[in-house]
Amino acid sequence: MSIISIKNLKKAYGNNRVLKGIDLEIEAGQIIGYIGPNGAGKSTTVKILAGLDHHFEGEILINGINVKEDPIAVKRIIGYVPEVSELYELLTPMEFLELIGNLHGLENSVIEERATRMLNHLGLEKHLNDRMETFSKGMRQKVLLVSGLLHQPKIIFLDEPLTGLDANSVILVKDIISQLAKEGATIFYSSHIMDVVEKISDRIILLNAGTIFADGDFETLQSKYGNTLENIFSKLTGGDLSGKNADSFLR
Repeated sequence: MSIISIKNLKKAYGNNRVLKGIDLEIEAGQIIGYIGPNGAGKSTTVKILAGLDHHFEGEILINGINVKEDPIAVKRIIGYVPEVSELYELLTPMEFLELIGNLHGLENSVIEERATRMLNHLGLEKHLNDRMETFSKGMRQKVLLVSGLLHQPKIIFLDEPLTGLDANSVILVKDIISQLAKEGATIFYSSHIMDVVEKISDRIILLNAGTIFADGDFETLQSKYGNTLENIFSKLTGGDLSGKNADSFLR
């Protein structure tokens, strides 16, 4: 049985049809790169899969659990890292992660050990007890990443998780994602950063205007559409990498 099953997923905001009938079966242990232009429906898909939006048509099963019928049960078994780091800014990272860990039923000693280790690896060892209202966007994103992985979920939804991170942190997070997959986790990774998606994904799904335009590993897509994921993306979404658009913009 697929660990994530999506059947005829549709979503509309008023008269705006964002998702127009998505069908996907995702096996355990895969890294799924979910790409598409702005407005394609990527973040909407991730929010629905994470149980944050139950106003949709179709059926979604996460590890056999119906998302619409029991979103709380889904939230217990997944990790979710959104693009925008909504945090309790008056808390310190350790206080915030203690709250998240307790919600997942973790012992305080386990929370302290995992949170300290993860934050230290991400370069926040000097800021464990600083209020997050003083943090940069990148620092907040690191705390958010730890909060999504603290309970060691086997299904992880990442929506632009590299936002605000410096180059060294991006490299580390890429390695973390790959290691999680090696340990059996399923990663659903939505991003605009084509080179990262190209390098880490077992399977790439390109969404455009609420419809799947391409689905396969990079080598398969490359043989059909182009030599790099950027070229493939441009070709299938009507973009232009020839420089003509930039020249027109500048002149």
